[in-house]
Amino acid sequence: MDIALLIFQALMFIFPAYCANGTPVLAGGGTKIDFGKNFIDGKRLFGNNKTFRGFFFGWLVGLGVGLIECYFFGLPLLFAVLTPFGALLGDLTAAFLKRRLNIAPGGMLPVVDQLDFVVGAIVFSLPLSLISWEVAVVSLLITPPIHLFTNICAYKLKLKKHPW
Repeated sequence: MDIALLIFQALMFIFPAYCANGTPVLAGGGTKIDFGKNFIDGKRLFGNNKTFRGFFFGWLVGLGVGLIECYFFGLPLLFAVLTPFGALLGDLTAAFLKRRLNIAPGGMLPVVDQLDFVVGAIVFSLPLSLISWEVAVVSLLITPPIHLFTNICAYKLKLKKHPW
């Protein structure tokens, strides 16, 4: 398969997840998803950075982007619903893991921080049988440099406290 086509397909597939993952920082604040509660290990479930407002804002932005892609590329509507939702749940899963590892909210966990939302989007899209394993792998390979670049931009714009 042509590598340029694979990259295009990967970007098209993962773009709603990118948008869902990147926009909660714009709407953050408000009620914490874990309501400030601790897990059985005495540590917070997700931490202060995970809020309902950020989660639903991210999902709505990802949904909007996904709906546009559904319109132009003939994808099923569930694609627009599931990929951003999976991305955000993947991010929450990583936050849960990071709290268990004593990594503070905003702290770095290399590889996991760059790919948690992509894995979530891929997993939630599996029932739709939309992507090949090659597109999934390319999505995983192209995301770390894109993620780093966008996070550095958000840091420089003072939207994030850390450039990761």
